[in-house]
Amino acid sequence: MAGAVLVISAARDEQPPQPSAAQAFSTSVRPARSGTASAAGRAVQPLPPSSPVRLRVPAIGVDAPMTRLALDAAGRLRPPPADHPSRAGWYGDGTVPGSVGTAVTAGHVDTPTGPGVFHGLGALSKGDTIEISRADRRVAVFAVDAVEVYDKKKFPNEKVYGGSDVPELRMITCGGSYTKRTGYRGNVVVYATLTAVKQPPGPSGSSALR
Repeated sequence: MAGAVLVISAARDEQPPQPSAAQAFSTSVRPARSGTASAAGRAVQPLPPSSPVRLRVPAIGVDAPMTRLALDAAGRLRPPPADHPSRAGWYGDGTVPGSVGTAVTAGHVDTPTGPGVFHGLGALSKGDTIEISRADRRVAVFAVDAVEVYDKKKFPNEKVYGGSDVPELRMITCGGSYTKRTGYRGNVVVYATLTAVKQPPGPSGSSALR
């Protein structure tokens, strides 16, 4: 998805939260990963492909259905439909959340009618949890590694979209400075890594976590 910068225009005066410098990576380069582990220190096995159906981010009150996204003719990631600002999208021709590689999700920061699903993305902190429910009834649980904001003209494609040998997640929306004439001049990007998988409920009705 080289060159694919999220295209979402804004139409409101209210400025969404922006990530602080403390939530960025400690270096300008995304740390290389060769494995992923749960909070208990056990290895987390990647999941086979299965479409994501719902995204939850408790720290910012997100609980949203997911829709498949594609690229436009210029190779940019299309946003979810503007008439459904509460939906989150995922890049359907890329990695599925929970599988090995870099999965990409996107959502509106705002619309003419109010805040979008990712309005609060810039308020996330390192360690916050992201849950993605999938069609196979498993829930992929990610922990935030960093939150950064980039000028769209200097968007670091390789850093954001580059491959990974472990399951990673990106959440992207508009951010940075804003004017009515130009809209948002940047993108907020959340980096996260798979830390757990909630399995489908067993005969007792309880779900297993690994």
